Amino acid sequence: MTSTNNVGAQPGLYERLERYDDDTTEEIARHVRAILGAVGEAPEREGLLKTPRRTARAYQFLLQGYSVDAGAILESAIFEESYHEMILVRDIDIFSLCEHHLLPFFGKAHVAYVPKNRIVGLSKIPRVVDAFARRLQVQERLTVQIRDAIQEALDPLGVAVVIEANHLCMVMRGVQKQNAITATSSMSGEFLNSHRTRAEFMRLISGHNV
Repeated sequence: MTSTNNVGAQPGLYERLERYDDDTTEEIARHVRAILGAVGEAPEREGLLKTPRRTARAYQFLLQGYSVDAGAILESAIFEESYHEMILVRDIDIFSLCEHHLLPFFGKAHVAYVPKNRIVGLSKIPRVVDAFARRLQVQERLTVQIRDAIQEALDPLGVAVVIEANHLCMVMRGVQKQNAITATSSMSGEFLNSHRTRAEFMRLISGHNV
């Protein structure tokens, strides 16, 4: 059985709904209760009584990208257009969970492409970023997945993706470096072959850190 929070719907190839599977919620909640007990807490005390189910729903929301088809998002809003200059969507907020510690990393993504007679609705690019970010991730793979999805759907002259992020696995534990920013990039086509195109992209995103 599935519980649904109505946060709006998008007709066509994908939906924008908060969905919680009741069986999944109970399964995750059971493990959360065990974790609370294992660390020395009392899962039955008032403040924690509803925490397992809240956590279960939070994980389903944070990891909803597994049920989202990034290609379908892009295909839902592709238009024929004779435009061959760079299109950049900068400073896209990203929130993801590191697959190594299940701790958040967050920051900004900058995504650009040079179209070859096909453009995509601008809002679809942040949605594609979310589709991959809302999964257990490493930043390096996330960067490549965004690039590949746009390259495959649009067949543009080139795609460039840069992500700058803070990782709580480095901030709250381990080396505990609060101000360390991790930057990754992945490029194809014109962004690899043309120094001018790559330099223009880097100039446009420079100085816009997390």
